[in-house]
Formats: sequence, C-alpha cells, structure tokens
Amino acid sequence: MNYLIAVYADRAVAEEAYATLKSSEVSADDVTILGEGHSTADEFGFIDPAKVGKKQATLMSYWLVPFGFFGGFVFDYITGLNTFDWAGTPGNHIVGGLAGAIAGGMGSFFVGNSVGMMTGGGDALPFRNRLNAGDYLVIYRYEIGKYRDLANRILRDYKPDTIQGYIESGGSDA
Repeated sequence: MNYLIAVYADRAVAEEAYATLKSSEVSADDVTILGEGHSTADEFGFIDPAKVGKKQATLMSYWLVPFGFFGGFVFDYITGLNTFDWAGTPGNHIVGGLAGAIAGGMGSFFVGNSVGMMTGGGDALPFRNRLNAGDYLVIYRYEIGKYRDLANRILRDYKPDTIQGYIESGGSDA
C-alpha cells in the first residue's frame, strides 16, 4: 500500500489539514491522523523495531542453540578436557555441549535483538520517533495515481514540517 505522510508540530494545524483532506474528493476512509489524542503508531500498523528484534532473535536461536550444543560437544570430545571429574567422560562432553548451547542462545539474543532493532523499523522508525517527540502525522493511503497530487497540494497548503511518500514494502516515492 502507498501512503502520503505529512508531519505537523502543531495539533491544531494537523487537525485542520486532516479535516480539509477528509472533506475533499479523497475517500474519508483513506485519511488518518496519528498523535496524542488520536490513533497510535501501533494502531496504524507501523512496524515496532523491538518486536522485529525479538522475532529475529527467536529465529536465530532455532539454529544457533543446536549448533552451539554440537560445537561445544565436539570441542570437548576433541580436546579431551576433564573439567568436571564427577561427570565422567560422557558427562563432560554433555556439559561442554550445554555450554555451547548457552553461548548460542546468548548470541541469538544479543545479535538478533540488536540487528533486528537497527534494521527492523525500516522507513517507519523516523515516523515513530516523530510521534514520540509529540508531532502529529496526517496520512493519506492511496492507490497509484488516485488523488495523490490533490492530497499532496492540500497537505502542503498547511506547511508541514515534512511530507513524504511511503511504500509499505520499505521504500519511499516522494
């Protein structure tokens, strides 16, 4: 889906632009306002980088934990370390495998979360940051070529801080 997003610092100006856009030829169902007292980024569907990071960490753990166990087991087997006398030889291999599995879990948690949070928000992250700073977003959802220029003119008349096209797949078109 394609979006035209205008950012306003003043609530009254944002609401006026929103009302003008809704009363124009564009479909009122395709116009949304986000900000304090209106819809939130989560209600609208902007991607939350924390959720993306958690999902990335979970996916990474599916292969890193077993790989870590295997790596720890094989390392202990090859080196012949006898770290825990009470566990015996097979027990030491298993303890080495468990240590490797724990290391794999830690790697998936730290790397998956950090990479997921840095890259997971895509272009939506700046919009979430603007909302967190107290700004208001007036959003027009459109199909290619349908009233985009009209909506752009109306929103620009109210002097937004910024106006940008946003394509849900991750790119921008304005």
